[in-house]
Amino acid sequence: MAQKKVAVIAKSSAVLGFLKTFFRSCRTYEATYYSKTGVFVKNLCESPPAAVVVEGALIETVADKVTKCPTVAVISGNIARGVEEVISYNVKQYLYRPYVARDLEFKLESAILEKYTLKKMTDEMKELEAVVALTQLISSTLDPKELLFRIVRKIADIMPVTRCSVIRADWLHRSAFVVASFEDPHIAGIKLNLRKYPEIMESLTSKKPVIIKDVATDPLMARVRKTLEPLGIRSIIVIPIFFRDKVIGTLFLRTSRAERAFIQNEVRLLNTIANVSANALYNAFLFEQVEDEKSRLEKLAITDFLTGIYNVRYFYHRIIEEFSRAVRYGLPISCLMLDVDHFKKINDVYGHKTGDLVLREFAQLLKKHSRKSDVLARYGGEEFILLLPQTPHEGAMSEAERLREYVKRHKFRSLRNKGGLTVSVGVSVFPDGDIKTHDDLIAFADNALFSAKNSGRDRVAVYRR
Repeated sequence: MAQKKVAVIAKSSAVLGFLKTFFRSCRTYEATYYSKTGVFVKNLCESPPAAVVVEGALIETVADKVTKCPTVAVISGNIARGVEEVISYNVKQYLYRPYVARDLEFKLESAILEKYTLKKMTDEMKELEAVVALTQLISSTLDPKELLFRIVRKIADIMPVTRCSVIRADWLHRSAFVVASFEDPHIAGIKLNLRKYPEIMESLTSKKPVIIKDVATDPLMARVRKTLEPLGIRSIIVIPIFFRDKVIGTLFLRTSRAERAFIQNEVRLLNTIANVSANALYNAFLFEQVEDEKSRLEKLAITDFLTGIYNVRYFYHRIIEEFSRAVRYGLPISCLMLDVDHFKKINDVYGHKTGDLVLREFAQLLKKHSRKSDVLARYGGEEFILLLPQTPHEGAMSEAERLREYVKRHKFRSLRNKGGLTVSVGVSVFPDGDIKTHDDLIAFADNALFSAKNSGRDRVAVYRR
């Protein structure tokens, strides 16, 4: 498999060193390095790569070009400012110190996948809009159940039939289900045994319309004729629904009539309706799939890949929002910065894989014992950050001590149920004379964490002037 081309623009020796080491050992990607933005932008336009890696400090000079490609930013300076800056240019994938090769690989994969999926979604949505425009005479809804009911009602309005339904067949169990019937919009899910419906079986097998002009004489209906006689049915038609010359799933229109046989014009009309309903039905389900995929991507964009909790990008979004609310209404707000004590020893003794498992278990422990109104995120490495809206000093200290105790008592499965893991916590609280912005709230919690570490670890420290 050919390696995917990646364009890299960076100047920091630390960033370049990390990137060159990564790409030198990577079989998936091949990097081209640039130091001059003019050359970088020119080559980017002439031969777009699979992805772009850009040093965060350079994002402003190339933003209008790189954001058209799957982009990963590497933040080299101040993490808080760097994260805000790349987010402001709509770069969703980024990493910061300490740089981890697996993190970069995941971010590249995510950026490429997201770009591909969004393009696919856009193309499919355009197709959806075009097809829905053609089906407006029959339907104005993308709700599959409502759509199918309107289709069968339309047929019943045109033709005086005794029954008009859409059937979904289940080949595995040789059965079928009524998914829509013109008599009642709530009729759905009625199970049919396909052995009792040879006309449906024949249509499924031949992939062609089946027209029974007279149930009393058609040999196909011989086995079920006695069952149908009391119902007064004379003529039946089953029409498979196709999409682009292929049968889409197992959806079928089925009508039956007691008065006379279907004429050729009616058959042609039913075929036309089947074709139109196929387009609308296919795109109705496509719309649902697109919405599901969109929701999945939105969740991916705010989730830390390793721990499964929020990432720092989402945290900054929430803290800006919550801090503004606290200032506007005079509400207290607190921030906890948590760091696993002596985490390096875990990696040294048990290995990085076990270290990752410990971080994941630690994150889930914090999440389990946090309030629903709190915002928990991975800040970087073994550091985590917790926002406590409407929480004054006493509440923040109580919460910090409670979490510290939970961690100390917890036996980590990934460490073979051994205890001994502790956490240091730094606390900052607004209102405070020194805290003017949300960045101050984070910075002072970080300073308090530093004090807790220097004071012996496994303790809570609060920022004080």
